[in-house]
Amino acid sequence: MAKAVERESRAFMTGNEVVARAALAAGADCMFGYPITPQNEIMHHWRRLAPQHGRGFMQTEDELSAGFTTIGAIISGKAAFSATAGPGTVLFQEPLSMAEMMRLPVVVAVQQRGGPSTATVIYSQQEINLVCFGGNGEGLRLVYSTSSHQELYDYTIKAFHQAWRYRFPTFILGDGYQAKMREELQLYDPAERGIGPIPKEPIFGSIRGDDEKPLLHLRNSFSVEEELSEVLRRHLDDYARAAPELVEHEFLGEPGGDLLVVAHGIVGRAARQAVQELREAGRGINFFRPITLRPFPEEAFREALEMSGGAVLVAESAEGQLGNLVRLAAAGRGLPDFRSCYRPGVGITAEEIKEAILA
Repeated sequence: MAKAVERESRAFMTGNEVVARAALAAGADCMFGYPITPQNEIMHHWRRLAPQHGRGFMQTEDELSAGFTTIGAIISGKAAFSATAGPGTVLFQEPLSMAEMMRLPVVVAVQQRGGPSTATVIYSQQEINLVCFGGNGEGLRLVYSTSSHQELYDYTIKAFHQAWRYRFPTFILGDGYQAKMREELQLYDPAERGIGPIPKEPIFGSIRGDDEKPLLHLRNSFSVEEELSEVLRRHLDDYARAAPELVEHEFLGEPGGDLLVVAHGIVGRAARQAVQELREAGRGINFFRPITLRPFPEEAFREALEMSGGAVLVAESAEGQLGNLVRLAAAGRGLPDFRSCYRPGVGITAEEIKEAILA
């Protein structure tokens, strides 16, 4: 059977192919999914690669079934995953809420498209609310927002490890542009970089029940409020303890700045370029990109805000979904100088961000 990655090498491919290749390299066992643009090629590439490497694939009748079959495989000890977008992400919320309650390491790649509803099949950054806080729980999820194909590869691999280590649903949040465009990246075998196998195990123990692992009573339904509260409090405490180990961000700048530009994902690339050009021109502009949107890197953001004089400009292809996370992160300090460059469902260039900064 062929190795997932024969040798470390440069590649030039679409983002959807990157996700499939990264899941294979990470050691994912199977994928369950239902077609929806712009993530379809993740399924297509995985379906082509899986038989060559002894991995599994099933196309289900809808996203609800994809979510629940992924949960079933995970309970049996398989590193299972799925991919979706837009209305599919909406349908995924019921199984994801179950996974959140039962602490199941579901991994989902979301290639964002425009909304509400069917809207466009092209691009947006409008799925932050849905991915971070969808369902009827407390948003006990891990969400990586990628800005390049290399990050799609790196964080897809990382998503499986962190999901199984911390037992919270984990997302790779890309977008339609990343899904379809081609870009250069470095493919590698995680083991050759010291990244061990996914720490997976049968969550229910042996099917026969003849090993020493006790059978668990996984629950997502409770008879009384106090019983739910007791279990949920443990989950919330676990999440709070894990958050400092999970948060990641990117910062460009130095103390004494007069504005902090905040953006995530592919808009973060444009914002970084705009800030770099203005800094080279002598302007005191700093840049902050949250890589984890959930949990949000609040402490790092507050430090960056203090270094930037308290002024913020948020750029995103949505109407304030990232902006709301920024306001929450600044809670207690206030944002008297808050500016925005919101373009819901439309890409944003470095030139447009520069114009917004200089306006």
